[in-house]
Amino acid sequence: MPPSSTHSPLPTPAPARALVDVGFVPVRAKLIEVAAFLDRVERHGVADDFRCAALRDAARLLVDGQPERARRILEALSDPTTEPDAASTGKAAAGAWQPRS
Repeated sequence: MPPSSTHSPLPTPAPARALVDVGFVPVRAKLIEVAAFLDRVERHGVADDFRCAALRDAARLLVDGQPERARRILEALSDPTTEPDAASTGKAAAGAWQPRS
């Protein structure tokens, strides 16, 4: 008898399934929080801020199908320069790198 097209795949091992069972709802909430933030900055006309632009660019890495998303997103938001500034501006970290003009 040929295999049925409604045949279910092999069950997922419990530890792997637990990753989704435990992690999905908190991650879902974070994703909705990011979407709400982007909606707010657009509504208030500040979506062109370099940090918002960097966040949108980094978010594209979530769905590109490539590995090491966390590392690549962190690198996308980080200062890529290797030489120290001649003088400190005393400003706190902004959370995203802004190239100097």
